[in-house]
Amino acid sequence: MVNSGSIELETRGHADTHDVTAQVQDRVDVSGVRSGLASIFTSSSTSALTTIEFESGALDDLRRALDEIAPQDREYKHNLRWHDGNGHSHLRAALLGPSLTVPILDGQLALGTWQQILFIDFDVRARTRSLVVQIIGEA
Repeated sequence: MVNSGSIELETRGHADTHDVTAQVQDRVDVSGVRSGLASIFTSSSTSALTTIEFESGALDDLRRALDEIAPQDREYKHNLRWHDGNGHSHLRAALLGPSLTVPILDGQLALGTWQQILFIDFDVRARTRSLVVQIIGEA
């Protein structure tokens, strides 16, 4: 069985972070899948998905690490070509990745106690984002 859907988000950019765990679990519940996989994908090259504890200190640490790896004020060839100022956004998104797969066991996402599914929008302006969610498995 495959059940496809989406999650719509309004974001502010600049590493705006959303915990989408409950929304993905809702998709699992609606699908009726008891054993399988939840696949979440962002079709944006300036946003990413990851798992981390959705806690202000952990989120600040992640933002700081990404600021050190791909600072906004560095010269990026992407910015020179397109003049949109989001070269760092593309790099940060590429480092974390556009998709995540979580096992489903007994109808529940198999996440750790302090592990949530996070969507992060790294672009430099507000956007409407759509995540593709596919639930694959057996009832």
